[in-house]
Amino acid sequence: MAYDFSEFKDANAMVLGWLRKEYSSIRTNQVTSGILDAVSVEAYGSRMPINQVASILGSGPRSLIITPWDSNVAPNIDRAIRESNLGLSVSLDAQGVRVFFPELTSERRTLLTKLVKEKFEEARVKVRAEREKSLETLDRSEKEGVLSKDDKFRLKNELQKLVDDINQQLEELVLKKEKEILT
Repeated sequence: MAYDFSEFKDANAMVLGWLRKEYSSIRTNQVTSGILDAVSVEAYGSRMPINQVASILGSGPRSLIITPWDSNVAPNIDRAIRESNLGLSVSLDAQGVRVFFPELTSERRTLLTKLVKEKFEEARVKVRAEREKSLETLDRSEKEGVLSKDDKFRLKNELQKLVDDINQQLEELVLKKEKEILT
């Protein structure tokens, strides 16, 4: 009997995508525009992400240049970044807004590593919840007579292999992010 684990796989792909997005907003020693994804700017009567009102370019090892498409929005971008508490230095100039990434202290690195591990654990909890849903479905199918005990046992092993695979991918992500933070 073939069982469709596509719902489980889709849910885990979403968990993996969520963790990648969360990690992209955690600052490392590398300059990245992803850290600004969570910052929204007051522009044109509503709040918008910075990348919808300006272009963001790297301008060296520790800085970004944000060039708004409308120069009137530049002070709002400056204010939004300052109020975001990301630990970034901001200055307004003729080109737009310059964002400087200070060197990470060992204390800050430790805090960021803890945050990375917390996000990793959240992702693992989501995977476990999806596994439990699938196990309940398998149990229900067996009780209804759709699955035999042997099929259920075999499908549980298949499910565990899928769980092990997603957990391995999550662990690779967390190790990569920790390495970025610590180097």
